[in-house]
Amino acid sequence: MRTITFFNNKGGVGKTTTVYHVACMLSEMGIKTIAIDLDPQSNLTSMFLTDERLEEVYENNIPVTILDAITPIVNGDPAVPVHLEHITDNLSLIMGNLALSTFEDTLSDAWLKCLNGEIYSFRITSIFKTIIEEASNRFDSELVLIDVGPNLGAINRAVAISSDYIIMPVASDLFSLQGIKNLGSTLTLWKKQWKQRKDLRPENLTVRIPENESFPAGYIVMQYSAKESRPVKSYLKWANRIPNVFSEFVKGNKNETQTNVELDVNCIALLKHFRSLAPMSMEAHKPIFLLKPADGAIGAHVYAVQKSYEEFKGLTEKIMKKCP
Repeated sequence: MRTITFFNNKGGVGKTTTVYHVACMLSEMGIKTIAIDLDPQSNLTSMFLTDERLEEVYENNIPVTILDAITPIVNGDPAVPVHLEHITDNLSLIMGNLALSTFEDTLSDAWLKCLNGEIYSFRITSIFKTIIEEASNRFDSELVLIDVGPNLGAINRAVAISSDYIIMPVASDLFSLQGIKNLGSTLTLWKKQWKQRKDLRPENLTVRIPENESFPAGYIVMQYSAKESRPVKSYLKWANRIPNVFSEFVKGNKNETQTNVELDVNCIALLKHFRSLAPMSMEAHKPIFLLKPADGAIGAHVYAVQKSYEEFKGLTEKIMKKCP
């Protein structure tokens, strides 16, 4: 089982959309996958579920979200297996919860008290690893994809140290470059801090704690406007600065001078903007590449859907290769 977190502290770069489509493509490819919504905004959950199911769960407070698996552990009670929402035979969803943000303070406090060797604090800090491993064993999943919010808070820190790989969806603009710098530096700091805490773990600790071996697998440049299947010049102005920023601040290699994003080994893909297909996908609760004429994909959209299938399959295959 491999855990991949899609992470960028800059919002609006298409991170959730990417997680959704990659998870659906993995299912199409017959690869058992769990998608986990750990963004308190719960947009990934909204993409997967119908309005009727969303109302059923959240209006009636049915205990099937990630928070309902976290709460017993926080209260010191026996762990409750997290609910796996059936999407397809190969794909399950762990639903988000808007109240997940209330867990930030508990995690922050536990992070500090791990330095005192407190068993409870290690148990709380390791909570996502505990939940993910149990769910993955139950579903027999090969891959776990995690969507997190655009921040550098305690939830994302606990998720990051529990992940095998980090993938950064980025946009081609000034603030995305700043986001790469912030996230790269922060991931390095978190790994250093968790190593310090691991050395202080109590001998009688019974839960498996994160090994903290998360690896930055690369970045995906999102939503460029295509012209003859290549990015336009204004887009490349910023995109071609990404390789060196990623290399220095995420990989720790200051001397690399790659100036072509299309040739950068850390660039997993340049993902096109699918424009009118995106709202169609949201309305149908289907990935873009599975839209049918009944969903509104007619005329020129038919060709665009076919091209999107090729693009997302290629992206998914590259992600699997980058995250062996």
